[in-house]
Amino acid sequence: MEKVKSISLHNQQNRLNISNLSTMKNVILSLTLFAVCLMFAPALEAQIPAPKQSEPIALVGGTIHTLAGDVIENGTIIFEDGKITALGSDINVPAGVRTKDVSGKQIYPGLIDSYNQMGIYEIGAVDMTVDVNEQGLINPNVLPERAFHPESRHIGIARSAGVLTSVTSPGGGIISGQSSAMKMDGWSWDEMILKSSTGLIVNWPNAGNDNYEDNLRRIRDTFADAKAYRTAREAMDSGQAQRHDLDSRWEAMIPVLKGDVPVVVNANEVRQIQDAITWSEEEGVRLIILGGSDAHLVTDHLKTKQIPVIVTSVLTSSNRDWESYDARYSLPSKLHEAGVQFAIAGGSSAPYAHRLPYEAGAAAAFGLDADTALRSVTSFPATILGLDDRIGTLEVGKDATLLITTGNPIEYSTQIEQVYVEGRESDMMDMHRQLYEKYHEKVEQRSAER
Repeated sequence: MEKVKSISLHNQQNRLNISNLSTMKNVILSLTLFAVCLMFAPALEAQIPAPKQSEPIALVGGTIHTLAGDVIENGTIIFEDGKITALGSDINVPAGVRTKDVSGKQIYPGLIDSYNQMGIYEIGAVDMTVDVNEQGLINPNVLPERAFHPESRHIGIARSAGVLTSVTSPGGGIISGQSSAMKMDGWSWDEMILKSSTGLIVNWPNAGNDNYEDNLRRIRDTFADAKAYRTAREAMDSGQAQRHDLDSRWEAMIPVLKGDVPVVVNANEVRQIQDAITWSEEEGVRLIILGGSDAHLVTDHLKTKQIPVIVTSVLTSSNRDWESYDARYSLPSKLHEAGVQFAIAGGSSAPYAHRLPYEAGAAAAFGLDADTALRSVTSFPATILGLDDRIGTLEVGKDATLLITTGNPIEYSTQIEQVYVEGRESDMMDMHRQLYEKYHEKVEQRSAER
């Protein structure tokens, strides 16, 4: 009998050794792949974050699109310490203010990507650079700003395209965690954070899955546990109950239960959206629909309940054979015509965040007027996510987070000439532009040799 136990233990040890070797092999392969990527990567200079605004700046002579009122022709906008202090067409620039002539240029609020993985996703093929998903199905306490990587190359690329605020969101499981609004310039996550906990991300189960009811029960049980925890903590604080241990998961959900933080439900199909609306009313929480491919089929319901939709991936085709080719292109227009509050986020992948203006531009090409399309990536997401006291429009007292352009930023031909993030004059030489300069020089040299 002892011999059998010895053999069993020996076999278990072998399996553990094999498992450890397999894990070590995967780590070594990942490190090797990462090293090879670095070895063959072009010699690019790292972008240096802009310093905080040290002197007042006046942009003079440009056309200012405040999105909070009329367009200001030949206008002036002054900002100091990262805040807009004056704007209009008859502003006297005080002495000591650095003046920049932007005559013939356009000034717009910075664009907002209301759902992506910026700062927690770098190279898809290298696992160690992807920090999107946590272990387990229920993680309401996850805050991605703590893992946000300010050195990501995707930040500079998106910033040069006009995306100055990223709402970085975790993924995986049923309750992924809470999204965080991040400024797209700075040295560290704590100085880049604009607002923590902009929404609790819930991935609504697939209605066609056999485990649909079981997964719904998990969501209900999670909120029931959070409510019970809140009751116990309140009783403890009032001296009516004994000490109750702190649980970071349920503690993070208290602002959600109070209605201070919305629940952002990732749902696309009609049944998912309708069930999510019913559930949110039962729980008494604020709801935002994320994705919303079928949102145009339930617009009356969404409008009546005043539930906003963050539309993802306008630049994509439908997954259903019976839908028209422009089903996703025209979705924002249909929501707008029905009076549903919405924003456009595009795809969640950080490497494609710079395409956000084109997502809005595609919606403008398929029925949405250009002004509304622009607002869908500026003032609309700011309002939906509670950021409108800081960004989304150009107004006195708000952050000096803005663009200087040659035209409407959602138009493909427009050039973003300079961006300011909370008054920081950002470096525009991102990786894409460095590569452009490099190969432009190659063409010039080859032409000269002929």
